Amino acid sequence: MNRESGQAKERKRSLEKDRKPRGTPGTAKKADAATQLAGELRPGQSIDLLKALHILTRDGKLNQDSRRKLKQVYHLCNFIEPLIRERLEATGDLTLVDHGAGKSYLGFILYDLFLKAGEVGTVFGIETRDELVERSRELADKLGFERMRFLNLSVSESIASAALPDKVDIVTALHACNTATDDAIRFALAKQAEFIVLVPCCQAEVAATLRQFKNESLSRTPLAEIWRHPIHTREFGSQITNVLRCLLLEAHGYQLTVTELVGWEHSMKNELIIARATGQRRGNARARAETILNELNLRALHDRFVY
Repeated sequence: MNRESGQAKERKRSLEKDRKPRGTPGTAKKADAATQLAGELRPGQSIDLLKALHILTRDGKLNQDSRRKLKQVYHLCNFIEPLIRERLEATGDLTLVDHGAGKSYLGFILYDLFLKAGEVGTVFGIETRDELVERSRELADKLGFERMRFLNLSVSESIASAALPDKVDIVTALHACNTATDDAIRFALAKQAEFIVLVPCCQAEVAATLRQFKNESLSRTPLAEIWRHPIHTREFGSQITNVLRCLLLEAHGYQLTVTELVGWEHSMKNELIIARATGQRRGNARARAETILNELNLRALHDRFVY
């Protein structure tokens, strides 16, 4: 009796399910995708931009790789947003220059999130690869990002170019490879930037110099054991590069915050340097940089890190 009653109930549920109206094919999938994005993206963010930057797939979804990339971008934006707000409140306008911009990934995201809705604020992307500059111009035009400019200029050209203002508010360099980060610093100092935001990448120049003079250094000081093995040379060279960059910025009157960008599981290129202009130069910064260069047999790099 109980078994028959249960079977009858099951048949009834099945019939009721068949009577329910069904959506058009793909409706459920689209709803799921929209729900997923609502929890991942910020309000008003351009879906077309995220697709063009390959953060979203062509059908507007996030995969594991793109979700990790988006997390890194948002985390960096969390550091830069207060700087943008501060300059807008102080001056009513903003000039942000992304140096060594590549595909202008960071510049596009910052403009989309913080400047698109207003009528002030200009973002410049500086890059030496013409095809990337043209691609960025086309994308900005397509999206209607009218206050974005893209220039094919070297660092020396960008300092002297009439296409850029004499003074800028914020200079960024996200994963600008090897000496491109130093180029961004030189540009920022020449343009008296209020803020400099750096995520350095692939610091090979110092490591190469350490290798070049390794035998001489080993005969001079036991400290050379720190970079005797190749893996240590690479890692120590990277560390010293950023130390020297920090001393250079402090010598020019910047106060620094040096921290992690995201967890090391997301990226090994993870050091974030934020410099704020105060006009108060650290008195011994230049002398300490020169001492480090002498002690580590890096005198050949003096002009890059001391000026």
